[in-house]
Amino acid sequence: MNVNFIRLGVVIMSSAMLSHTNASAETKEFFADTDTIAYNLPVSEVVVTGSRSTTDVRHLPMTLSIVGRNDLTMHQRQNILPTLMEEVPGLMVTSRGVMGYGVSTGAAGGMMLRGLSSGTGQLMVMIDGHPQYNGIYGHSIADSYQTMLAERVEVLRGPASLLYGSNAMGGVINIVTRGMKKDGVRTEINVGGGSYGTFQAEASNEVRKGNFSSTVAGQYGRSDNHRPNMDFEQYGSFIKLNYDITDHWNVYADANLTHFNSSYPGTTQNPMLEADQWITRGVANIGVENHYARTSGRVSAYDNFGRHKINDGYAANGGTRQNRLFRSKDALAGISAYQNFNAWTDGRFTIGIDYQHIYGRAYYTSRETGEVLETQNKQSGHVHNNEVAAYIDLRQDIVDLLTIDLGLRYDNHSVTGGEWIPQIGLVVRPMATGEVKLMASKGFRNPTMREMYLYPPSNEELDPERMWTYELSWKHRVADNRLRYGINIFYISGDNIIQTVNRKNVNTGEIENKGIEAQATWNITQQLYLTTNHSFLKMDNPVVGAPTYKGYLGMNYVSRNGIWDAGVGLTGVGGLYKAIGENEEKEDFVLLNATISCHICKPLSVWVKGENLLAQKYEINAGYPMPKATVMGGLNFTIGK
Repeated sequence: MNVNFIRLGVVIMSSAMLSHTNASAETKEFFADTDTIAYNLPVSEVVVTGSRSTTDVRHLPMTLSIVGRNDLTMHQRQNILPTLMEEVPGLMVTSRGVMGYGVSTGAAGGMMLRGLSSGTGQLMVMIDGHPQYNGIYGHSIADSYQTMLAERVEVLRGPASLLYGSNAMGGVINIVTRGMKKDGVRTEINVGGGSYGTFQAEASNEVRKGNFSSTVAGQYGRSDNHRPNMDFEQYGSFIKLNYDITDHWNVYADANLTHFNSSYPGTTQNPMLEADQWITRGVANIGVENHYARTSGRVSAYDNFGRHKINDGYAANGGTRQNRLFRSKDALAGISAYQNFNAWTDGRFTIGIDYQHIYGRAYYTSRETGEVLETQNKQSGHVHNNEVAAYIDLRQDIVDLLTIDLGLRYDNHSVTGGEWIPQIGLVVRPMATGEVKLMASKGFRNPTMREMYLYPPSNEELDPERMWTYELSWKHRVADNRLRYGINIFYISGDNIIQTVNRKNVNTGEIENKGIEAQATWNITQQLYLTTNHSFLKMDNPVVGAPTYKGYLGMNYVSRNGIWDAGVGLTGVGGLYKAIGENEEKEDFVLLNATISCHICKPLSVWVKGENLLAQKYEINAGYPMPKATVMGGLNFTIGK
């Protein structure tokens, strides 16, 4: 690892502590839920991702980061991932341009947490607790995760397979969708544009009247990006309806649909032509919830689906134009049911069942006639897999000093068979303002349809990937909760990792990762807070997209009269693996981003932002140089509250 980045991490952490600065993403959701622009002092740390119920994180043994809506919208980004990369220790997101991640060859938007990748299905993205990934390839689609959906994002750093099953072996990113909490109407319109022909627009309307509430939002974005043949255009929509039947029961339904057109330019060494993608992704969800003093739960049905059309393109220097298009259809449909019980004093247990039906079809069509072409892929027909699981999670508080958490899941896959998933955790509270957490948990991932059926390396006899994570953490709150800090160490050991050996997918890989993560927050006043987080990762088997060091130092400020607000962030990345093996490549860089908003009058504000203001020359994906300094500006119009 570059010594300069060790020094950078020490400098950032030292300056943060010496000035009593800074904050982890784990507390910001409390600021985000306030009715004013100012950043108010948090009261409690309540999450849903780690326990399937509203729970104080101080009683959960796992490590969680929470990013609230104020932070997600501060820098006027249409996608949640750039903000999560800054705010969540250890999370790295690959990128290649101003806007858009794309899919297929050369795509970005890969999420890497503790050396485990969303690109291989080891890290799960969820919306309101429901898994979101391509059914054929088993990975997330980064351009689907738009800011307009989110009230907050909860990131569980470490295995979450006990509650969420396959693909959650490295952690989960759970997008909690928006909804009005008080009676009223709120309408917001935001438009902006800037460097490289980039334009973005978003409109939303939130309503709550009595027992009924709704959220409707739409989004559009486009960019030429900074290289030829790298155009990106996206349309998105979201709707959520909720009705409180009684004080204890409510029903809800939501859906979002996004379509994007993306062009792949190839690397700078090997540019491409006609490498175009037309992608549609959608999610629909319906459920009923109950909330009583001693029990609560939910039953829901969901469907995550996609339609992909891809032109693989050809080399600009002497390549041959494609005469066919790759097509795929996929769906991940499921039913989830769970119930929480406070059946005895200071004790709680959760029981749940999950069912998933995974469908996929991949094929080619002629560019001239549109007819389906015969291929050698086993996947050219319709392929279905099913998973069914049951789990129980028990948590017991012993006075105010100790919490014990035990859980067990049994998961059965229609091809790979059954898998037992245990978890054990311990929380010790030696003082009212601090806690020590210990955690040992198993994670797993079932092989994808691509790995089992698609392309020559496919192998129908693959077993699930498996790993164990062991973690020790300390969190502390001082100065009337205004200053918060935490540090955790972890060790990951995994086997059965799927790799391609001699042109065949086999369970031969191993994982042994260890690291340290630290974060701190200082809520200086109601107008100003600072935040910092740092992660150091050592991998016995390095993977592309994982940095050895990542650090962030940020400041958000709101003027006392509420007219001005500003956010500034400095991100440092060291030892980022762009390539591994004999041609190993690493990258180091520092990014400075800033946003300033001025509230001209009650409904209208103007904003301007700059990214990579130090004009760094760097790459995250090998062969895809990132743009230097970019600038955007726009207007925000808001009616209601």
